[in-house]
Amino acid sequence: MTALAIDIGGTKILVALVKDGHVQDWTRGPTDFSGGPADWLDTAAHLAKPWQGQYRTLGIAVTGRVDRSGSWSALNAGTLGIPPNTPLRDMAQDRFPHPVALANDAQAAAWGEYFGNAEADRVRDMVFLTISTGIGGGIVANGRLRTGRSGLAGHFGQIWSDGQPFEARAAGRWLAEEADRTGHRTDAEGVFAAAEMGEDWAVALRGQAVARIARLTADIQMTLDPDRIVLGGGIGLAPGFLAAVEEAQRHLARDLRPMLVAARLGAFAGVVGIADLAERTNALQTETTS
Repeated sequence: MTALAIDIGGTKILVALVKDGHVQDWTRGPTDFSGGPADWLDTAAHLAKPWQGQYRTLGIAVTGRVDRSGSWSALNAGTLGIPPNTPLRDMAQDRFPHPVALANDAQAAAWGEYFGNAEADRVRDMVFLTISTGIGGGIVANGRLRTGRSGLAGHFGQIWSDGQPFEARAAGRWLAEEADRTGHRTDAEGVFAAAEMGEDWAVALRGQAVARIARLTADIQMTLDPDRIVLGGGIGLAPGFLAAVEEAQRHLARDLRPMLVAARLGAFAGVVGIADLAERTNALQTETTS
């Protein structure tokens, strides 16, 4: 079955046709930060218009929190200014003629990384951690995606550490701010490039990010003890980053050390995951009504 999958993030809106876990076609446009949910959904509908009639299910993954009623709220308004309790499900139904499955984008990406590889890898419990501008995540336990009572499960970047959210001390926005304080106006990618060239200020910043992610993943391992922790996002997949985190954990006893692996789907993890969740939701609704 073919699904229309939409991923609304802080900087881009990705729209794709997905069939059996494979992206058949895709397009994207910018997220207008000055706009609002209606504008972002209108952009998604416009991008998907050429595929009208080619899909039977719909899934939307979004940054922020989505609860069981289909309401959407921001956890970090700096990423995207989502008004509290935005009726995302109802707004989507006004624009698309299909029932919609909703999920946080990192939770959807966690499911995308899991379901395509779980059988071959014999994994039942997995944590996905995306490290980019901020830090998000998702949890799969005993083969099921966990979203929690209020849609908060896996939001590791919002765990408070030293008086502020953890992502405020380890993610891309923090790297850019710290670089600026040292007189280097650049982003996280620029920091990592400078570190590769041996510039002391950048090596120090990268080292701090590595040490903090090493601590976070070790804490996740102690709390949930998953079979593996998958790292994604621009920083998580940066050359040498995963290996550096592993090296920082070398002092831990083997049984306490997380198994870290790189995400395989890259930017498409969210749309692949939400497409599968949409198909499962549609199948369950069909069984219930038949």
